[in-house]
Amino acid sequence: MQDILRVGDSSTRVAEVRMSLARLGLIDGYEGEIDTTRRFTANEMLFDDTLAEALKAFQQSRGIVPSGAIDEVTSRELREASYTLGARVLSYQPGQEMVGDDVGQLQTQLHELGFYSHRVDGRFGPQTYEALMNYQLNSGLEDDGVCGPDTLHALSLLGRRVTGGSAHAIRERESVRQAGPNLAGKRVVIDPDLGGADRGRVVEGPYGPITEEEILWDLAQRIEGRMVATGMETILSRPRGDNPSNKQRADLANGFKADLLISLRLDSYPNEKANGVATFYFGSEHGSSSLTGETLSGYIQREIAARTDLQNCRNHGRTWEMLRMTRMPSVEVVAGYLTNPGDLAVLTDPAQRDAIAEAIVVAVKRLYLLEHDTRPTGTYSFTELLREELA
Repeated sequence: MQDILRVGDSSTRVAEVRMSLARLGLIDGYEGEIDTTRRFTANEMLFDDTLAEALKAFQQSRGIVPSGAIDEVTSRELREASYTLGARVLSYQPGQEMVGDDVGQLQTQLHELGFYSHRVDGRFGPQTYEALMNYQLNSGLEDDGVCGPDTLHALSLLGRRVTGGSAHAIRERESVRQAGPNLAGKRVVIDPDLGGADRGRVVEGPYGPITEEEILWDLAQRIEGRMVATGMETILSRPRGDNPSNKQRADLANGFKADLLISLRLDSYPNEKANGVATFYFGSEHGSSSLTGETLSGYIQREIAARTDLQNCRNHGRTWEMLRMTRMPSVEVVAGYLTNPGDLAVLTDPAQRDAIAEAIVVAVKRLYLLEHDTRPTGTYSFTELLREELA
């Protein structure tokens, strides 16, 4: 994992990031040459406030936390942003999928031409491959699924169609509608953040010391128990003794053909002022968003805030790996800060964890009720929900 660089640090990585942001037009008056082979000056390698502000703007546009620091996620997003359609040949590489803005641009063009109706996520996966082959076949090109000079030339001649809405959003909405209002048979992956040797922080609860991992797994099991009682099919993204990568967990969810994925996380901060619950879905200013994920995250956010003393930090679009690598609508719930006394009191209280679990299950029910959801936020109990499910 790369070291995090902040204002005041000096490194060639800082100079490379400054050059990348200049190439993207986010730094005015850049005086250096945009050439990675030359030696950088001391001023170019110094992380200053101007670079931090440009980084925040870039991070905000990409759906990542605008920290103004150079971390692994920001470096990844800068790499992906550096690719424009035509800069390289695009092809399907199972297990090592090509990722970048050029893939997103290809997906967008195929979407506007009616060949691609899935999420514009900048990943050249099997759905993009199939869509590209269909386009090539219908355009009299060799249908090899490779986006090279001939395919790019054909796309450039067609121009853009005027479109009205997202086919992916329509598909998601229709999938929810066709699934019906009952929870029985729905498949959900529950993804607690920690496992294996990673236990997270150790905090003091009302019954003695408790780890971050124990809180998350207890919450996951409370959610799972309620979902199973309604007839839902659930699966945990990891054995408790294992700690698979984001890709492995996403692959499990995709292989399970889940309808939804719900990730559970806790947060911490250098001081105790940060507090509250926040939820996240796939989306950013760049590219498309999961409208079903946004809807579900909003329901979860409001239900938890209504049933606990956790501050409502609202729901937000992000491009984090677990959100964009899964094919189903996915939501990440950050249920509070272990460094805040008020949040800690909620998270270490079993009754409050029950309330959070109930809030999440009720929110899932609200998602499938669609226009039949008429109850005020925070008033729909799991007991009522279960009675209706089993009627």
